[in-house]
Amino acid sequence: MSVFNNYKAGLWNVGSYQVAGIPYVTGTNPGSGAHAASPGDVKRFVFPTVAKRVTVINKTSDPLRISFVPFSGVGSGAVVEGMHYIELDSDEDAIDMNVKCAELYVSGTAATCRYHIIAELTGIPAKEMFALTGSGLTD
Repeated sequence: MSVFNNYKAGLWNVGSYQVAGIPYVTGTNPGSGAHAASPGDVKRFVFPTVAKRVTVINKTSDPLRISFVPFSGVGSGAVVEGMHYIELDSDEDAIDMNVKCAELYVSGTAATCRYHIIAELTGIPAKEMFALTGSGLTD
């Protein structure tokens, strides 16, 4: 009797999202300014694997914008105009999102912003994630 086992982590594999996520934490270092978002400065965070949940916490009173696509560039001009971003406008303002994504963009709108990004990662390679586009993201 032969046994066929083709089970693996993947975007459409339910088990990949049912198990506890691998922890991922990053953010700004107030002393060094690492990852700090200045006005108009966009920081791109690429997760090592596909995330199944992401939390972003603003660590200053200056507004912070979060998007799943770049704020500027070819085909993404509608992100700001269409308000396809999330704005955290005060210290300790946070959002917890149950989303499937491989990257996230953070932009400061005033003085230098500080923030934390916490994610639950799956075992799905980031290269398997499709591009996020369309209504609510780029249109």
